[in-house]
Amino acid sequence: MIGIIFLSVFLVVMTSIGIWGLRKTKTLNDFFLGGRNLGPWVSAVAYGTTYFSAVLFIGFAGKQGWLFGLNALWIAGGNALFGCLAAWLILAKRTRRMTQNLDAMTMPEFLQERYGAKHLKPIAAAVIFFFLLPYSASVFKGLGHLFEASFGISYDTALLIMIGFTGIYLVLGGYFAIAITDFVQGIIMFFGALVMIAVLFSQGGGFVKVLSEVASVYPSHVPEAQRPSLLTILSLVFMTSFGTWGLPQMVQKFYAIRDEKVIKTAAIITTIFATVIGFSAYLVGVTSHVFFTPATLPKMASGSINFDSIVPTLLTTRLPEVLMALILLLILSASMSTLSSLVLVSSSAVAIDLYPGRSEPGSGKDNSVAMMRFLSAVFVMISYFISRFQFEFIVTLMSLSWGAVAGSFTAPYIYGLFWKRGTKAGAYAGLLAGLATEITLFFVLGPANAPLAASCAIIVPFAVVPLVSLATTPPEGKLLDRAFEAR
Repeated sequence: MIGIIFLSVFLVVMTSIGIWGLRKTKTLNDFFLGGRNLGPWVSAVAYGTTYFSAVLFIGFAGKQGWLFGLNALWIAGGNALFGCLAAWLILAKRTRRMTQNLDAMTMPEFLQERYGAKHLKPIAAAVIFFFLLPYSASVFKGLGHLFEASFGISYDTALLIMIGFTGIYLVLGGYFAIAITDFVQGIIMFFGALVMIAVLFSQGGGFVKVLSEVASVYPSHVPEAQRPSLLTILSLVFMTSFGTWGLPQMVQKFYAIRDEKVIKTAAIITTIFATVIGFSAYLVGVTSHVFFTPATLPKMASGSINFDSIVPTLLTTRLPEVLMALILLLILSASMSTLSSLVLVSSSAVAIDLYPGRSEPGSGKDNSVAMMRFLSAVFVMISYFISRFQFEFIVTLMSLSWGAVAGSFTAPYIYGLFWKRGTKAGAYAGLLAGLATEITLFFVLGPANAPLAASCAIIVPFAVVPLVSLATTPPEGKLLDRAFEAR
């Protein structure tokens, strides 16, 4: 009952923010970037809430916490240090300045304008559409199952509720509403995570005792043959930390900041937020070694470990009802912020990058806001159908999504920011090399080695882009002067 009350209040607040955002969203720039006028706190928390979703809290933390033991904490450390702090300090200033110089609002637009490659935008938009949309559907799917288990609501009904409310505030208020709701959700996530850890560790006898017990029982709980190799650990840290540098839904946060003065403050805030959320999630997973044994772990019908049920089972059996309701809001907040950003970026691939009306005389970018709203609603519905009907090829796209998108964009994007000699041929080659590497290695190495495949897909284009660029015609001076103009 308490959970239903909390959920109702939460959804009313989200809808109200969407209505507020409608009044402040008049142009396409407002809808997609919040008018490029967001301060450090809102920008930082929006970045952090997009970074972490229910996938981390429900499945990822449980699986890595059990199989990796204390080594899972390296992932949290890498996410905070490299995925947040370094990303803001290295990428934010150049990204905001150059996207303004080039009048670019999306990753595909940036790549086209920076490299003078008119066919690069539709290719990049296609990558975003085909891989980020299934990824957003996977977040909806996780939320649906969580609500089904927690509130006794059917999976279909839970999906419709989540789709409906996410669509309302996203379609009405655009990125402004997303950023403000992210801020509210971020506060819930931050304090909910701290309380969750405090309660669980107190039940285990305290922080030091829990970690000591995990270290002592881990060798008997996980046989050596099942333990991850050093390469697997490094691949996961790299994929989840540096892979975000090329994800459009993350980079968008740099486009939207008010000015360069907010960057250092935002970097610190995001890092603190990521440290609390990341370590809290993995520490919960790690405590499974204290509260479970291999015999008592949740199992599937086949008898194998049900990793997705470890954290939900742990929380529902160890937390009081009020706190459990708060944790459900924490997970809901993490997911809704992530999926709203994913849907916004996915719809922009059509409304901004492919919609021909934007380039017609007299139309201008601002006249596309209605199309952006319409497509956001359409894409939310597509996400519902993907979540509802799990077609086999869609499941494959979900598994490929992170590596495919990060591998395609990270190298062309970063070289575009810092290296003037990069050419359009190099950008084409880098994008295609990353995408081909991910798809090839995913099927050759198998889903179990997906982090390694994704890491290779990110790294390979960093060699391809300069090799091809140095062998092809340098970019025009006027293009470079415009892109690298100081402000």
